[in-house]
Order: sequence, then C-alpha cells, then structure tokens
Amino acid sequence: MTAELTPDFPGDTTSVAVDVATEGIDESDLPDGRFIDRELSWLAFNQRVLELAEDPNLPLLERAKFLAIFASNLDEFYMVRVAGLKRRIATGIAVQAASGMMPREVHDAVLNKSRELMERQAGCFRDEIRHALAEESIHLVRWGDLTEPERAELATYFDAKVFPVLTPLAVDPAHPFPYISGLSLSLAVVVRNPETGAQLFARVKVPEMLERFVQVGPQRFAPLEDLIAAHLDRLFPGMEIEEQHIFRVTRNEDVEVEEDDAENLLKALERELMRRRFGPPVRLEVEETINPTVLDLLVRELGVTENEVFKLSGPLDLRGLWTIVGLDRDDLKDPRFVPKTNHDLAEVETASAPDVLDAMRRNDVLLHHPYDSFSTSVQRFLEQAASDRKVLAIKQTLYRTSGDSPIIDALIDAAEAGKQVLALVEIKARFDEEANISWARKLERAGVHVVYGLVGLKTHCKLSMVVRDEGSSLRRYCHIGTGNYHPKTARLYEDLGLLTCDPAVGEDIANLFNQLSGYSMNTEYTRMLVAPHSIRSGLISRIDREIENKVAAKPAGIRFKCNSIVDEATIDALYRASQAGVEVEILVRGICALRPGVAGMSETIKVRSILGRFLEHSRVYEFHNDGDTEVFIGSADLMHRNLDRRVETLVHITDPDHVGDIGSLLDLGFDVRTSSWHLDADGQWSRVTIGADGKPLRDLQGYLIQQQKRRTGSSR
Repeated sequence: MTAELTPDFPGDTTSVAVDVATEGIDESDLPDGRFIDRELSWLAFNQRVLELAEDPNLPLLERAKFLAIFASNLDEFYMVRVAGLKRRIATGIAVQAASGMMPREVHDAVLNKSRELMERQAGCFRDEIRHALAEESIHLVRWGDLTEPERAELATYFDAKVFPVLTPLAVDPAHPFPYISGLSLSLAVVVRNPETGAQLFARVKVPEMLERFVQVGPQRFAPLEDLIAAHLDRLFPGMEIEEQHIFRVTRNEDVEVEEDDAENLLKALERELMRRRFGPPVRLEVEETINPTVLDLLVRELGVTENEVFKLSGPLDLRGLWTIVGLDRDDLKDPRFVPKTNHDLAEVETASAPDVLDAMRRNDVLLHHPYDSFSTSVQRFLEQAASDRKVLAIKQTLYRTSGDSPIIDALIDAAEAGKQVLALVEIKARFDEEANISWARKLERAGVHVVYGLVGLKTHCKLSMVVRDEGSSLRRYCHIGTGNYHPKTARLYEDLGLLTCDPAVGEDIANLFNQLSGYSMNTEYTRMLVAPHSIRSGLISRIDREIENKVAAKPAGIRFKCNSIVDEATIDALYRASQAGVEVEILVRGICALRPGVAGMSETIKVRSILGRFLEHSRVYEFHNDGDTEVFIGSADLMHRNLDRRVETLVHITDPDHVGDIGSLLDLGFDVRTSSWHLDADGQWSRVTIGADGKPLRDLQGYLIQQQKRRTGSSR
C-alpha cells in the first residue's frame, strides 16, 4: 500500500510476559497451546491479501493493487516485527510467546512462511498478472524486449532525468562497503580494469524519487533499474562492465524514544528518526539469477544470514505496481464509487453544505465511511465550527492525517479567528513521525496549542470536541470515530463515527482532554471506556455478564468486529463464555490469536475475516445483554499495545436505531450468504466464496455500495 493506505500495523515490538488466567481450561488438551502465534497469524492475514491478487474474478488492476499492498505490508512487518524478533534473539531476551514458541522458533517459522508467500507473489506477477496486463495492451517489459527506437527514447530520458542523480560507490581498500539504505533498490556491479585485469565491485542506488516503471510509448513500461543497468558504461567510463545484479535490503526501522527524553519529546524523536536510517538489516532480496560470488559478498558485508536471503524472479519490489494501478483504465478497475452525504445530514443540507451542528442538535448521527461522505460530515463539522462566531473552542486528537488536510486548515482558521484550539498530536505514529512533526509545527505557528500526550502512552483515540455559546449555556458538540482524521484514507477505509451533543459524552471527552493536556487524574467516565484504565476490564466484565445470563437461562451472545485480537485475558474470557454455551462471533481483519471450534474450549466461537476494496477498520463490541443490546464503537483493538500502552476510547451507542443499524452490519458480516474467510482450530484460514447452492456468495462491500445507491437514488 501507499503510505496513507497502510493499515494500522500491529507493531508491538516489546515482548510482554502475561499472566493468563486458565480457569476451566486444560492446556493438555491443546498440545500447541490455546493461542495461535501472532506473527504467523499476521502472515496469514497478508496471505489473504495475496489471495485477492490471485483471484481471477477481480478486475485486473485491482489484482495488481493487492500485489502492491502485499509487498508494502510485508516490508513493514519485517521492519518492525521481524526486526523485534531478531533484536530479542541477539540480546538473549528469550521470553516465550503466548503461543508457546520461543523467539528463534518464531523467527525461523516467519522466514519460512514469508519465503513461501514471496515466491507466490513473484509467481503471481510473472505467470498471471504480467501476461493478463499484456492482453489488455499494458506491457511491463524488460530491456531485452524493447525496440531500438524505444531504447533510443529511454536513452534520452536517462541523460536528462536519471544520470545526473546517480552516484556509483566503489568498494576497494580506499572505499569501504557503502551503507545500503532500507527498502531501496540497488545494483551490485562488477567491473574490470582493462589495463590491470583487476575485478572491482561497486554499488549504484536506484533513485527513489523517480517513477519505478518508466513509460515508453502508450501503456508500455520498463523498470528503472533496467534502464540504469543498460547505461552503466556512462557511470564507469573506461571500465568493462562484467555483470550487474539487483538487490534490496530491509532494515530495522522501528523507533524507540526513552522516557528520560520525554521532557523534549519532539527533539528526542527527531534524533531517533536519524538513527532509524542505520538500523541493522533483517532481510536481503536478490534476483534468482545473481552470481553466487556476488551474493556471498553481499551476505558477508551486510551481516545477514543465509536464511534471511530471498531469491526471487524479477522485478523486485512490486510496490512499484502502484504506477500501473494508477492508469486511466476504468474498465480494469472496480466501478467508481462516490460517497454520499449521510441521510441525517442530508436533511439539513443547505445550498453549499450540510449544517452539521444543527443536525447534531436534533439527534445523534451515526456515520459509516466510506459509504457516508467524510467531507460532508466530519470535515464539514470542523470547518463549520471554525467559521461559526459562537464557537469558542475546538479540541482535537490527530494520529495520522495528510499535510494538505482540510482538517489542519480548519484548525488553523479557527485559531486565527481567535478561538481557543487544542491539537493533541501523536508524533510517535509509526512511519508518519516526520510528517506529524512537520504539521505540528505548522499548527503551532498558527497559534494552535499543540500537545503531545502522555509519557509512555501513544494517543490513538479519535476525538473532536467543539464548545459553542448557545446563549443561556455552553454546549459541547463531539465526534468519536474508529478511524483517523485523514480525508484521503476516509475514502478507502471502512470506519464508524458518532456525532453527538449528548452532555454525558461531552463531559467524558472534556475530562479526557484535560487529562491529556494537563494534570487531571480522572479515570471515571459515563458513556466511554478508556484505555489503559477500563477497556479490558470493561469488556471482560460484560463477557462475564453474558456468561451469567447464559447460566441463568437468559438470552446471551457476543459479537466483536476488530482489526486484531491478541490479548490473552480477553481471549480467555471468551473461552469461558464459550464453555458456558454463549454464542460468540468475531469478525477480524488481521491477527487472531484465538482458536475457534476447539472441543471443550471454544466450540461456540466462530471467526470470520472480510477483505475487499475498502480496508475494514471499524471496531465494534456488541453484547446481547438479555435483550437490551449493548454496543460500543471506538479506536481500540484487542491487543496489549491498545489496552495497556495507548490512550484509546470506546463509546456506548445508546440510540436504539443506531444499535439496530450496527447490528444489521454485523448480521451481514456473519451471514452464511456473505463471502468471507473462515478460521479453523488449527489456525488455518479458508476462503468461502461459493454457497451450498453453488452460487457466488455476497460481496459485503459491494452490497453496501448498492444499498447506498438505492438509498440516494444514485446510479454511480
């Protein structure tokens, strides 16, 4: 995925020993343990992404997109999770994972599984996608496939755009082996001095600021590294080019900021970002045609082991397929989809835009993105607040957003209009740190009060609060969401949000902002559960209530929708619920450490996964509660990092219609007529796309798009 498309990554690099309750569970019945290993479960998630790329029923450029997403996901996994495993092995911190595996066992299993998946990805591109693109007159060609006129055209491009930015780096007694930056493509070049006959080695980096696939003619593209390889004589004049090979290194690029540095967190993080560039390597990718002697040199100089080397058919780094995905070929993509204004907001739409504040005064508004437009709801909410003379203050959390975001512009406009504006910026949001630092400073220059949260905790909750003078009193207008305030990803991520004027929610959010920006010790909330204090305990207490209801022969049931479920205490509570006979259904996009369908332990638990054109991102926790259904939505997944080391919020949905709407969404997700992946007790996922009647099952996201079109009378 591109940077803004990358899903929230489960990047907890700290090994945590957890005291897991075992009441009612006999571990001897499960020789492999009752928890699936989280790293292998994540790889299973990325395998599901790969299966979408392999699906011939999907539009061709959508398949290419999933190949690029798979590559980007795996890069991040290696930079964070595999790097963490390698660091723990090197330092001797051999804490056993909840799955029962030791770090070295996990590391070896991860390398083996990811090797299998990377070979599948390369094969999918080589044997399927490339040929299918050619049939649609989109040609990805190597240098040897080009005509002489095309080579001449690319030679001109090389002289004008590529040659000036190339820097060959020699390796000899006077020039040590150069530093190889993470994720960059490089050419390992062997040249010979014709006068002395000496063989020499050099490295040439493929420029990252240029398009990876260079266009030559209509819908015809060649890899940039091929163009460079064909013109190496320009870089080494007088030398004989004997061979060249493409390689790519992945490094540990996680950052750690010590709490001692927290007095100046901004400067501490900037220093750590500089150190990130020099993290140790964790993976070496090479084309399968590489000379063994050159490979031995790379392995020795980079300090990687044999099992960290991945020999693949070229081209390497299929993230470059985003160039192809961006082609103007609607016939090879999913049908265009334009989000529409939420129906509650459309009722108060003026000539220019909805009056969001007026709609909120009437009743709570439940948003479902991307089916409901982000720009005419959340973005409009903040823009309207910024221009409303009666608005006195705006408080906002920002975890990820874009530098040109209208959200940032609205906060700046509000500050410049004299309103009190507080922005709680999480500058430790992984891989967005530099961007967040940049626009945090932009906000500060405009007069926005910028704070960076609490020491030792990431602020991951998604909150906005607007304080407005209503004459006789002040009223708080609030938004709580499951996704980031990022207008671009809001068109691609599936998320839920609540717009409300409820005084209890306003009081809860005001108290939380006071805690985040000041010294408040308050941890009591009315309609919210807040991590690290009350989300785990709040959810487990409600699971226990369902158990009590089932034992008392009352209706009981639990349904969760989240990105990942790893937390052992919560999983054990669900196991206890299953042993009591409570029906438990879990819809998870990514990691699932829970084993469903195990006799005597989790027989009543079903786990499903849905992936598609939108990134399923919302978190929902529903409890039957003896017929008085209780539903929470919010930012928290069921992981140690979310429940213990982040500020997260879940809000109780109280409007009966909204409870019903969310219940209907869950009904669709778990419906046997909906296409999904099913998890079995052995940790294996199987994709189910055909029903018992032999007909294709419903695509959930496509169905919701059609529902939205019918609701709005739109043909697009």
